[in-house]
Amino acid sequence: MSILPGFGFPKNTSTLIKESPKEVIDQVWQIVYRDYLDSSGSFDSGNWLKLRRSILGATYVDSSESHEAIRGMLAVLDDPYTRFLDPKEFNEMRIDTQGRLTGVGIQLSLDKETNNLIVVSPIKGTPAFNAGIKSKDVIVSIDDQSTKGMSIEKAVRLIRGRKGTEVKLGIMRENQLLSFSLLRDKIEINAVDSQLNQTKSGTKIGYIRLKQFNANSVREMRNAINNLENQVALGYVLDLRSNPGGLLEASIEIARLWLDQGTIVSTQTRDGIKDIRRANGKALTSRPVVVLVDNGSASASEILSGAIQDNNRGILVGQKTFGKGLVQSVRALSDGSGLTVTIAKYLTPKGKDIHKNGIKPDIESKMSEKNALKFTKEDIATSRDTQYMVAETELIKMIKKSKANTTFQLETTNLQFALR
Repeated sequence: MSILPGFGFPKNTSTLIKESPKEVIDQVWQIVYRDYLDSSGSFDSGNWLKLRRSILGATYVDSSESHEAIRGMLAVLDDPYTRFLDPKEFNEMRIDTQGRLTGVGIQLSLDKETNNLIVVSPIKGTPAFNAGIKSKDVIVSIDDQSTKGMSIEKAVRLIRGRKGTEVKLGIMRENQLLSFSLLRDKIEINAVDSQLNQTKSGTKIGYIRLKQFNANSVREMRNAINNLENQVALGYVLDLRSNPGGLLEASIEIARLWLDQGTIVSTQTRDGIKDIRRANGKALTSRPVVVLVDNGSASASEILSGAIQDNNRGILVGQKTFGKGLVQSVRALSDGSGLTVTIAKYLTPKGKDIHKNGIKPDIESKMSEKNALKFTKEDIATSRDTQYMVAETELIKMIKKSKANTTFQLETTNLQFALR
């Protein structure tokens, strides 16, 4: 284990960190010291140096004690996204990004101000979605155990379990306490659903719902676009509603399937260095696109929707997005545990900071409470889906405008040719 130079620690400190389980503590400490981006502006490197001396000077009997020490150390940062995961939790997180898990189908976030466990969004077709759990719901209890002060990791452990077993969630929604009893199930996360819809006037529209940015999503999105292009879809509705995000690289590669040129996203570290990611001229379609978003569209969903909006590739319809604009790096540690650490914030092509602000759609559309109560998964992208119908109406306008521009260009070209 190498030590960053210039710290001025006592010589015996380097000996201490070689002794397991202190090595893992020091790994985490150094990653934070070197790479952590503090979005609140309260991180003090001097205090972090002092913390290292004290935490490595303590005695730890086993890995469980060192893991608790790490969690206490990270709590000082007051960043819900910089998290330690023990070996079991780290393995579960890797399963999530690979597109399979056993649970009820929700992604959680910890509200920094209230410390409440918040549902980012339920995954379509899962027990949570089918039961009616919604984005922004607050989970106040799990199997009658209060979640007050509970970490995301512990909540995930309690919610997940063997297929067919039951978990009871207490939900606070708009000052109303609700109770949901859910049967755990194997959650196969197919990232993309797609279909060819036809309007009353006979216009063919490609509908693509992207549910999560996981290891399968780029391939599934590519297949969906190609299939709909072969069916001569004249435009697309790209549905990112209740998409909690996922892998950063997946969002960039998917954006490249829609954008032929332009900036997709830039990331800014604490040193102010920007990593600018751009389209690579390999878009699969240039047809008009409308993106559906809501307050459950987060993280990678905001990267994709921001890239489409800022590059004038399409328009956004729906509600303001969730507002998670921080980038986490996932680091494997020497004992099989892991760390997700905030290392950057991302900005849209026009430099908008998404974190806590979200992205405002071009056209606001919110489902009425009456419609929402009756809404089922079978209603998505049908005439009963009021947000989709707004998107479809706007897309038809864009298709007509696109056809008019094409006709005008053809007529102009023919005229120039005739005059030669």
